[in-house]
Amino acid sequence: MMLLYALAVIALINCCYYVLFSKFAFAKAAENLPKNFYPVSVLVCAKNEAENLSENIPHILAQEHPNFELILINDASSDNTLEVMEQFAEADARIKLVNVKNNEAFWGNKKYALTLGIKRAVNQRLVFTDADCKPASTQWLQKMTAPLNETTQITLGYGAYEKRKGVLNSLIRFETLLTATQYFSYAKAGIPYMGVGRNLAYTAQLYYDNNGYMSHIQLPSGDDDLFINETATAQNTALCYAEESFTTSTPKTTYKSWITQKRRHITTAKLYKPKHKILLGIYYTANLLFWLALPLSFVFGSWEITLGILAFRLLWQYVVVGKAAQKLKENNLIPFIPLLELFLLWVQLSIFIFNSNAKPTRWK
Repeated sequence: MMLLYALAVIALINCCYYVLFSKFAFAKAAENLPKNFYPVSVLVCAKNEAENLSENIPHILAQEHPNFELILINDASSDNTLEVMEQFAEADARIKLVNVKNNEAFWGNKKYALTLGIKRAVNQRLVFTDADCKPASTQWLQKMTAPLNETTQITLGYGAYEKRKGVLNSLIRFETLLTATQYFSYAKAGIPYMGVGRNLAYTAQLYYDNNGYMSHIQLPSGDDDLFINETATAQNTALCYAEESFTTSTPKTTYKSWITQKRRHITTAKLYKPKHKILLGIYYTANLLFWLALPLSFVFGSWEITLGILAFRLLWQYVVVGKAAQKLKENNLIPFIPLLELFLLWVQLSIFIFNSNAKPTRWK
Protein backbone atom coordinates (compact mmCIF):
# COMPACT_ATOMS: atom_id res chain seq x y z
CA MET A 1 0.00 0.00 0.00
CA MET A 2 2.91 2.38 0.62
CA LEU A 3 3.64 2.38 -3.09
CA LEU A 4 0.06 3.38 -3.88
CA TYR A 5 0.15 6.11 -1.23
CA ALA A 6 3.35 7.43 -2.76
CA LEU A 7 1.84 7.37 -6.25
CA ALA A 8 -1.24 9.21 -5.01
CA VAL A 9 0.86 11.92 -3.32
CA ILE A 10 2.96 12.38 -6.46
CA ALA A 11 -0.17 12.60 -8.61
CA LEU A 12 -1.59 15.18 -6.20
CA ILE A 13 1.57 17.28 -6.58
CA ASN A 14 1.18 17.01 -10.37
CA CYS A 15 -2.39 18.23 -10.12
CA CYS A 16 -1.40 21.15 -7.88
CA TYR A 17 0.81 22.35 -10.72
CA TYR A 18 -2.07 21.96 -13.15
CA VAL A 19 -4.10 24.21 -10.85
CA LEU A 20 -1.29 26.74 -11.16
CA PHE A 21 -1.23 26.33 -14.95
CA SER A 22 -4.96 26.90 -15.08
CA LYS A 23 -4.27 30.55 -14.26
CA PHE A 24 -3.14 30.90 -17.85
CA ALA A 25 -5.14 28.13 -19.49
CA PHE A 26 -8.49 29.57 -18.35
CA ALA A 27 -7.52 33.23 -18.25
CA LYS A 28 -9.88 35.56 -20.04
CA ALA A 29 -8.55 37.25 -23.14
CA ALA A 30 -7.06 40.65 -22.41
CA GLU A 31 -9.15 43.60 -23.46
CA ASN A 32 -7.89 45.62 -26.40
CA LEU A 33 -5.27 48.10 -25.27
CA PRO A 34 -5.14 51.62 -26.73
CA LYS A 35 -3.07 52.01 -29.89
CA ASN A 36 -0.58 54.56 -28.64
CA PHE A 37 2.05 53.76 -31.28
CA TYR A 38 5.01 54.94 -29.23
CA PRO A 39 8.37 54.75 -31.06
CA VAL A 40 9.79 51.21 -31.04
CA SER A 41 13.16 49.61 -31.79
CA VAL A 42 13.05 46.02 -33.10
CA LEU A 43 16.29 44.08 -32.62
CA VAL A 44 17.31 41.00 -34.59
CA CYS A 45 20.68 39.39 -33.84
CA ALA A 46 21.85 37.01 -36.56
CA LYS A 47 24.81 34.69 -37.07
CA ASN A 48 24.96 32.96 -40.46
CA GLU A 49 21.26 33.53 -41.13
CA ALA A 50 21.28 34.99 -44.65
CA GLU A 51 18.45 32.81 -45.96
CA ASN A 52 16.18 33.34 -42.95
CA LEU A 53 16.76 37.09 -42.98
CA SER A 54 15.85 37.31 -46.65
CA GLU A 55 12.55 35.60 -45.92
CA ASN A 56 11.59 37.22 -42.61
CA ILE A 57 12.77 40.85 -42.70
CA PRO A 58 9.94 41.83 -45.11
CA HIS A 59 7.40 40.57 -42.55
CA ILE A 60 8.88 42.83 -39.90
CA LEU A 61 8.98 45.82 -42.23
CA ALA A 62 5.31 45.20 -43.11
CA GLN A 63 4.15 45.82 -39.53
CA GLU A 64 1.25 48.23 -39.17
CA HIS A 65 3.13 50.58 -36.89
CA PRO A 66 3.96 54.12 -37.97
CA ASN A 67 7.11 54.66 -35.93
CA PHE A 68 9.71 51.92 -35.57
CA GLU A 69 13.30 51.21 -36.46
CA LEU A 70 14.81 47.80 -37.19
CA ILE A 71 18.25 47.13 -35.73
CA LEU A 72 19.94 44.30 -37.63
CA ILE A 73 22.96 42.90 -35.77
CA ASN A 74 25.45 40.80 -37.70
CA ASP A 75 27.24 38.67 -35.13
CA ALA A 76 30.50 37.91 -36.94
CA SER A 77 28.83 35.79 -39.62
CA SER A 78 30.91 33.78 -42.08
CA ASP A 79 28.22 33.65 -44.78
CA ASN A 80 26.62 36.58 -46.65
CA THR A 81 24.42 37.67 -43.73
CA LEU A 82 25.95 41.14 -43.71
CA GLU A 83 25.39 41.55 -47.45
CA VAL A 84 21.71 40.64 -47.07
CA MET A 85 21.37 43.17 -44.25
CA GLU A 86 23.05 45.87 -46.31
CA GLN A 87 20.70 45.27 -49.24
CA PHE A 88 17.65 45.75 -47.01
CA ALA A 89 19.21 48.82 -45.36
CA GLU A 90 19.80 50.47 -48.72
CA ALA A 91 16.13 50.02 -49.60
CA ASP A 92 14.57 51.06 -46.26
CA ALA A 93 15.69 53.98 -44.09
CA ARG A 94 14.13 52.39 -41.00
CA ILE A 95 16.93 49.81 -40.90
CA LYS A 96 20.17 50.35 -38.97
CA LEU A 97 23.11 47.97 -39.10
CA VAL A 98 25.44 46.84 -36.34
CA ASN A 99 28.35 44.76 -37.62
CA VAL A 100 29.97 42.89 -34.74
CA LYS A 101 33.45 41.48 -35.16
CA ASN A 102 34.83 38.78 -32.90
CA ASN A 103 36.12 40.16 -29.62
CA GLU A 104 38.74 38.14 -27.75
CA ALA A 105 36.95 38.62 -24.43
CA PHE A 106 33.47 37.86 -25.81
CA TRP A 107 34.15 35.56 -28.76
CA GLY A 108 30.95 34.11 -30.16
CA ASN A 109 28.86 35.69 -27.39
CA LYS A 110 25.36 36.69 -28.50
CA LYS A 111 24.92 38.95 -25.48
CA TYR A 112 27.88 41.06 -26.50
CA ALA A 113 26.36 41.50 -29.97
CA LEU A 114 22.95 42.32 -28.51
CA THR A 115 24.52 44.86 -26.14
CA LEU A 116 25.99 46.73 -29.09
CA GLY A 117 22.63 46.60 -30.85
CA ILE A 118 20.76 47.97 -27.83
CA LYS A 119 23.24 50.82 -27.57
CA ARG A 120 22.45 51.69 -31.18
CA ALA A 121 18.68 51.77 -30.57
CA VAL A 122 17.20 55.25 -30.11
CA ASN A 123 13.77 54.30 -28.77
CA GLN A 124 12.73 53.44 -25.23
CA ARG A 125 10.62 50.39 -26.17
CA LEU A 126 12.65 47.40 -27.38
CA VAL A 127 11.22 44.32 -29.11
CA PHE A 128 13.36 41.23 -29.65
CA THR A 129 13.00 38.37 -32.09
CA ASP A 130 15.30 35.97 -33.96
CA ALA A 131 16.36 35.82 -37.57
CA ASP A 132 14.42 32.61 -38.16
CA CYS A 133 11.22 34.09 -36.67
CA LYS A 134 8.28 35.41 -38.62
CA PRO A 135 5.54 37.59 -37.08
CA ALA A 136 2.15 35.91 -37.22
CA SER A 137 0.45 39.09 -38.39
CA THR A 138 1.01 42.73 -39.23
CA GLN A 139 -0.32 43.52 -35.74
CA TRP A 140 2.56 41.78 -33.94
CA LEU A 141 4.57 44.89 -33.11
CA GLN A 142 1.57 46.87 -31.91
CA LYS A 143 0.30 44.00 -29.75
CA MET A 144 3.66 43.35 -28.10
CA THR A 145 4.35 47.00 -27.26
CA ALA A 146 0.86 48.17 -26.26
CA PRO A 147 1.21 47.05 -22.60
CA LEU A 148 4.51 48.90 -22.05
CA ASN A 149 4.34 52.07 -19.99
CA GLU A 150 6.08 53.68 -17.01
CA THR A 151 5.00 50.82 -14.73
CA THR A 152 4.87 47.84 -17.09
CA GLN A 153 8.35 47.38 -18.52
CA ILE A 154 8.22 43.79 -19.82
CA THR A 155 5.92 41.99 -22.26
CA LEU A 156 6.19 38.22 -22.47
CA GLY A 157 5.11 36.84 -25.85
CA TYR A 158 4.73 33.41 -27.41
CA GLY A 159 7.27 32.11 -29.91
CA ALA A 160 5.73 29.15 -31.74
CA TYR A 161 7.36 26.72 -34.15
CA GLU A 162 6.16 25.80 -37.62
CA LYS A 163 3.89 22.76 -37.79
CA ARG A 164 5.52 19.97 -39.79
CA LYS A 165 5.20 16.21 -40.02
CA GLY A 166 7.07 13.87 -37.72
CA VAL A 167 7.56 13.02 -34.06
CA LEU A 168 10.44 15.47 -33.60
CA ASN A 169 8.34 18.41 -34.72
CA SER A 170 5.53 17.40 -32.35
CA LEU A 171 8.02 17.06 -29.50
CA ILE A 172 9.56 20.49 -30.19
CA ARG A 173 6.15 22.14 -30.29
CA PHE A 174 4.98 20.30 -27.17
CA GLU A 175 8.06 21.40 -25.22
CA THR A 176 7.46 24.96 -26.42
CA LEU A 177 3.79 24.73 -25.41
CA LEU A 178 4.65 23.47 -21.91
CA THR A 179 7.34 26.10 -21.41
CA ALA A 180 4.98 28.89 -22.44
CA THR A 181 2.21 27.52 -20.24
CA GLN A 182 4.61 27.60 -17.31
CA TYR A 183 6.07 31.07 -17.77
CA PHE A 184 2.68 32.60 -18.54
CA SER A 185 1.13 30.86 -15.50
CA TYR A 186 3.93 31.84 -13.14
CA ALA A 187 3.62 35.43 -14.33
CA LYS A 188 -0.15 35.29 -13.81
CA ALA A 189 0.55 34.11 -10.25
CA GLY A 190 2.84 37.09 -9.65
CA ILE A 191 6.15 35.19 -9.86
CA PRO A 192 7.42 35.69 -13.45
CA TYR A 193 10.63 33.77 -14.09
CA MET A 194 11.48 33.80 -17.82
CA GLY A 195 10.64 34.82 -21.36
CA VAL A 196 11.84 33.72 -24.80
CA GLY A 197 14.01 35.84 -27.07
CA ARG A 198 11.95 34.79 -30.09
CA ASN A 199 9.20 37.12 -28.89
CA LEU A 200 10.00 39.49 -26.04
CA ALA A 201 9.71 43.19 -25.31
CA TYR A 202 11.08 45.40 -22.57
CA THR A 203 12.16 48.99 -22.03
CA ALA A 204 15.63 50.40 -22.47
CA GLN A 205 15.30 51.88 -18.98
CA LEU A 206 14.87 48.40 -17.50
CA TYR A 207 17.94 47.21 -19.42
CA TYR A 208 20.19 50.05 -18.31
CA ASP A 209 18.90 50.18 -14.73
CA ASN A 210 19.91 46.53 -14.32
CA ASN A 211 23.29 46.75 -16.09
CA GLY A 212 22.08 44.72 -19.03
CA TYR A 213 23.50 41.20 -19.21
CA MET A 214 26.67 41.88 -17.20
CA SER A 215 25.91 39.45 -14.37
CA HIS A 216 25.88 36.53 -16.83
CA ILE A 217 27.70 37.94 -19.87
CA GLN A 218 30.06 34.95 -20.11
CA LEU A 219 27.27 32.37 -20.48
CA PRO A 220 26.28 31.44 -24.05
CA SER A 221 22.55 31.68 -23.24
CA GLY A 222 20.36 33.75 -20.99
CA ASP A 223 19.88 37.01 -22.86
CA ASP A 224 16.16 36.28 -22.57
CA ASP A 225 15.38 34.00 -19.60
CA LEU A 226 18.15 35.10 -17.21
CA PHE A 227 17.54 38.78 -17.87
CA ILE A 228 13.81 38.33 -17.22
CA ASN A 229 14.51 36.18 -14.17
CA GLU A 230 16.59 38.99 -12.70
CA THR A 231 14.31 41.90 -13.55
CA ALA A 232 10.69 40.73 -13.79
CA THR A 233 8.24 41.38 -10.97
CA ALA A 234 4.51 40.99 -10.52
CA GLN A 235 4.12 44.73 -11.08
CA ASN A 236 6.31 45.30 -14.16
CA THR A 237 5.38 42.27 -16.29
CA ALA A 238 2.56 41.91 -18.82
CA LEU A 239 1.52 38.94 -20.97
CA CYS A 240 0.63 38.98 -24.65
CA TYR A 241 -0.81 35.76 -26.08
CA ALA A 242 -3.26 36.98 -28.70
CA GLU A 243 -2.74 34.96 -31.87
CA GLU A 244 -1.81 38.15 -33.77
CA SER A 245 1.14 38.64 -31.41
CA PHE A 246 2.78 35.23 -32.01
CA THR A 247 6.00 34.69 -33.86
CA THR A 248 6.72 31.47 -35.76
CA SER A 249 10.20 29.98 -35.95
CA THR A 250 11.85 27.34 -38.09
CA PRO A 251 12.18 24.15 -35.98
CA LYS A 252 15.23 21.93 -35.86
CA THR A 253 15.04 18.99 -38.23
CA THR A 254 17.34 16.50 -36.44
CA TYR A 255 17.31 15.22 -32.88
CA LYS A 256 21.02 16.00 -32.55
CA SER A 257 20.64 19.69 -33.42
CA TRP A 258 17.59 20.08 -31.18
CA ILE A 259 19.24 18.39 -28.19
CA THR A 260 22.35 20.52 -28.69
CA GLN A 261 20.13 23.62 -28.57
CA LYS A 262 18.33 22.38 -25.45
CA ARG A 263 21.62 21.56 -23.73
CA ARG A 264 22.74 25.15 -24.21
CA HIS A 265 19.45 26.58 -22.96
CA ILE A 266 19.25 24.40 -19.84
CA THR A 267 22.63 25.64 -18.55
CA THR A 268 21.00 28.92 -17.51
CA ALA A 269 18.46 27.37 -15.12
CA LYS A 270 21.04 26.97 -12.35
CA LEU A 271 21.21 30.78 -12.10
CA TYR A 272 17.47 31.29 -11.62
CA LYS A 273 16.25 32.67 -8.31
CA PRO A 274 16.03 29.93 -5.62
CA LYS A 275 12.22 29.96 -5.47
CA HIS A 276 12.01 29.41 -9.23
CA LYS A 277 14.56 26.60 -9.17
CA ILE A 278 12.65 24.87 -6.36
CA LEU A 279 9.27 25.18 -8.08
CA LEU A 280 10.58 24.04 -11.46
CA GLY A 281 12.62 21.24 -9.88
CA ILE A 282 9.62 19.86 -7.97
CA TYR A 283 7.52 19.94 -11.13
CA TYR A 284 10.02 17.96 -13.17
CA THR A 285 10.84 15.52 -10.35
CA ALA A 286 7.18 14.83 -9.62
CA ASN A 287 6.45 14.13 -13.28
CA LEU A 288 9.43 11.79 -13.54
CA LEU A 289 8.57 9.94 -10.32
CA PHE A 290 4.95 9.52 -11.39
CA TRP A 291 5.85 7.71 -14.59
CA LEU A 292 8.48 5.61 -12.80
CA ALA A 293 6.14 4.61 -9.98
CA LEU A 294 3.15 3.92 -12.22
CA PRO A 295 4.26 0.55 -13.69
CA LEU A 296 5.50 -0.58 -10.27
CA SER A 297 2.10 0.20 -8.78
CA PHE A 298 0.35 -1.81 -11.48
CA VAL A 299 2.60 -4.80 -10.80
CA PHE A 300 2.99 -4.70 -7.00
CA GLY A 301 -0.11 -2.75 -5.95
CA SER A 302 -3.78 -2.70 -6.79
CA TRP A 303 -4.24 -2.21 -10.51
CA GLU A 304 -7.74 -0.82 -9.95
CA ILE A 305 -6.53 1.93 -7.59
CA THR A 306 -3.52 2.61 -9.82
CA LEU A 307 -5.78 2.97 -12.84
CA GLY A 308 -7.99 5.37 -10.91
CA ILE A 309 -5.00 7.53 -9.91
CA LEU A 310 -3.78 7.54 -13.51
CA ALA A 311 -7.21 8.54 -14.80
CA PHE A 312 -7.49 11.36 -12.23
CA ARG A 313 -4.07 12.72 -13.14
CA LEU A 314 -4.65 12.45 -16.90
CA LEU A 315 -8.00 14.18 -16.59
CA TRP A 316 -6.41 17.21 -14.98
CA GLN A 317 -3.60 17.18 -17.54
CA TYR A 318 -5.92 16.98 -20.53
CA VAL A 319 -8.25 19.68 -19.23
CA VAL A 320 -5.54 22.22 -18.32
CA VAL A 321 -2.77 21.55 -20.85
CA GLY A 322 -5.40 20.89 -23.53
CA LYS A 323 -6.99 24.28 -22.88
CA ALA A 324 -3.58 25.96 -23.02
CA ALA A 325 -2.88 24.16 -26.30
CA GLN A 326 -6.13 25.51 -27.74
CA LYS A 327 -5.21 29.03 -26.63
CA LEU A 328 -1.77 28.77 -28.25
CA LYS A 329 -3.14 27.11 -31.42
CA GLU A 330 -1.48 23.74 -30.84
CA ASN A 331 -4.72 21.72 -30.95
CA ASN A 332 -3.31 18.77 -32.87
CA LEU A 333 -0.95 17.96 -29.99
CA ILE A 334 -3.79 17.38 -27.51
CA PRO A 335 -4.47 13.66 -28.25
CA PHE A 336 -0.79 12.81 -27.68
CA ILE A 337 -0.11 14.80 -24.50
CA PRO A 338 0.85 11.81 -22.21
CA LEU A 339 3.09 10.20 -24.84
CA LEU A 340 4.83 13.48 -25.62
CA GLU A 341 5.32 14.14 -21.91
CA LEU A 342 6.99 10.75 -21.46
CA PHE A 343 9.28 11.30 -24.44
CA LEU A 344 10.15 14.81 -23.28
CA LEU A 345 10.97 13.61 -19.76
CA TRP A 346 13.39 11.07 -21.20
CA VAL A 347 15.05 13.72 -23.36
CA GLN A 348 15.36 16.17 -20.46
CA LEU A 349 16.86 13.49 -18.21
CA SER A 350 19.39 12.63 -20.93
CA ILE A 351 20.32 16.29 -21.35
CA PHE A 352 20.79 16.68 -17.60
CA ILE A 353 23.18 13.70 -17.61
CA PHE A 354 25.08 14.99 -20.64
CA ASN A 355 25.40 18.50 -19.20
CA SER A 356 26.79 17.15 -15.94
CA ASN A 357 29.82 15.96 -17.89
CA ALA A 358 30.32 18.73 -20.46
CA LYS A 359 28.62 22.05 -21.15
CA PRO A 360 28.37 23.86 -24.50
CA THR A 361 30.01 27.30 -24.56
CA ARG A 362 28.83 29.00 -27.75
CA TRP A 363 25.43 30.09 -29.00
CA LYS A 364 26.18 28.82 -32.52
